[in-house]
Amino acid sequence: MKITALKTHKITDKDRDITKILDQYLPNPQENSIIVIASKIIAITEGRIFQASPEQLETIIKEEADRYLPKEITKCNLYITIKNNYLTYSSGIDESNVENGYVRWPKNPQQSANSIRQYLAKKYCLKNIGIIITDMAAIPLQRGVIGGAIAYSGFKPLKDITNTLDLFGRKFKFTRMGVFNGLAAAATVVMGEGAEQTPIGIIEDIPFVEFVNRDPTRKELESITIPLDEDLYGPMLKALDWKI
Repeated sequence: MKITALKTHKITDKDRDITKILDQYLPNPQENSIIVIASKIIAITEGRIFQASPEQLETIIKEEADRYLPKEITKCNLYITIKNNYLTYSSGIDESNVENGYVRWPKNPQQSANSIRQYLAKKYCLKNIGIIITDMAAIPLQRGVIGGAIAYSGFKPLKDITNTLDLFGRKFKFTRMGVFNGLAAAATVVMGEGAEQTPIGIIEDIPFVEFVNRDPTRKELESITIPLDEDLYGPMLKALDWKI
């Protein structure tokens, strides 16, 4: 697997079209490659920057969240939130790498991933081109943030090895490999989360990825999420006093 991070100018609210940024910095993508884009630059080009007082910011975080835990119960004084079935904090809102103010997630990350895939496939006459939109994720009980996928398009996000045999002939009972999140994490290590100014990455030489020449179906999108009642960590998560 080969991952290349692409340097860009500082993306600000003067940039209003993600495709123009891709046109400027993305070299001709090849078949069977995946373009990884930090959600922040997509959100900035969508005009998702806003100004807010601390009190207004808290209101917006709660409104953006599907569920949240009061910030007072956390050591870092941050709202733990679930948004689009993604466990994060502050509903994905922060002020890092923004010239002035705060920025939300893209308005519809999945729609953004689909439209970018369609644009690149048409422009470069590609059949197999994937898109991943990333944001920071934190793993409970582990130090160090990683990149997670908040949307994807153009490939199968999971590799189901249920009922296949391990090295000693035993069947895997439940295992599905999270290809999309694994790729997001690997790409973000190369792209960085700080001031690297490399918010776009290209992943190549990935024979283990199964590409599809289309956007994900509703059924496929539903397959990557787990209802709270079925989640391995469901009992722990349900025991918390989530606010809605």
